[in-house]
Amino acid sequence: MKIEFYLNSHLVVVDVDPMQSLLHTLRGTMSHTATKEGCGEGECGACSVLFNDRLVNACMMPISQVQGGDVMTLEGLRQTEKGQCVINALLEAKGVQCGFCTPGMVLALYALLEADPNPTELAIRTAISGNLCRCTGYGMIVEAAKIAAEKGEGLW
Repeated sequence: MKIEFYLNSHLVVVDVDPMQSLLHTLRGTMSHTATKEGCGEGECGACSVLFNDRLVNACMMPISQVQGGDVMTLEGLRQTEKGQCVINALLEAKGVQCGFCTPGMVLALYALLEADPNPTELAIRTAISGNLCRCTGYGMIVEAAKIAAEKGEGLW
């Protein structure tokens, strides 16, 4: 089945099984590998993408649901000023180690800051609660959100 959608602001068409996950379409069919497969059950957030500006787990979403929609991955987000602001903040706060969870964390922080440009620590921790990190812990990632909010003032 042909599925047409916007990927990182570019119209794309893929011919795939409509029940194939968005994650497998992105990684396997389209070679967009920034989105990671962690648990495959929607628990770890490694596969997070923005779908129509909402944070979703790509491993849980059949590609047929993407028809006509807008998907943003880290590949697209890092091309934007806001995406770079979040990435730079994570680097400054040393919130990146193995990098496996980082794409999902960047998208989660971006979604948070879009909704709340000056989040509280509780709001930050709540926003990243669906993303598991086994390397850094969450303190440096929370700090990165604060840095991105401060340095991105006026962007969000």
